[in-house]
Amino acid sequence: MSVRAIPLLPCSSIEDITDFYETLGFATTYRQTRPNPYVVVARDGLELHYFGMDGFDPADSYGTCVVLVDDTEPWFEAIAAGLRERFGKLPLTGIPRITRPRRRKNVGDLSGFSMIDPGGNWVRFMRDAQPAPVDPAAESALATAYANAVVLADSHGDPAQAAKILAGAVRRDAGASPVEDQVQALAYLAEVQLRAGDADAARTTLDALDGHTLAPEIEEAVADLRRTLG
Repeated sequence: MSVRAIPLLPCSSIEDITDFYETLGFATTYRQTRPNPYVVVARDGLELHYFGMDGFDPADSYGTCVVLVDDTEPWFEAIAAGLRERFGKLPLTGIPRITRPRRRKNVGDLSGFSMIDPGGNWVRFMRDAQPAPVDPAAESALATAYANAVVLADSHGDPAQAAKILAGAVRRDAGASPVEDQVQALAYLAEVQLRAGDADAARTTLDALDGHTLAPEIEEAVADLRRTLG
């Protein structure tokens, strides 16, 4: 038996949705303004349907959907390229914005990222695979705190609490964890501090990374943060 479900997401303007998604390489496959505003955008087998609502505030949106893909990285790179072209940088705060692909403790360590669209909806891209067994005992305390912070900020949308937890873990660690865990935690701490509205704290945290050798994905994330901070 074949089953197909299509999420219907709210927005304040189908024109804003159309303009945004076409920048990201999506095609508008259906559009109507009457009797009710409605638009469909599609790319590489993914369809997203939006309906317009008078007086709708994207900041108050609870709209969300999950997109299961073989690999999150190509989708992230394609969407990020469009966002950089549109905004001149990767938007990490406000609406619209995007999170980076990271393993999620709450879904068996599978990779995922979220794009928050102009309607304030969370379009959650997740890797479609069987979760791998996770052994918390094999992680440092700092790596565990990082994983918990990712769930709070990237899944639950609470960067302030994530920053609080991770900053405390960094202080308690005092350099005891492996260097790669320290670098990972500091880079993410700076991001969630920025997303929580504390740019000064984010700059201070980024300064703590000076002199460290960064893996390519962290180096790219730090560069995006510095561009945002100016």
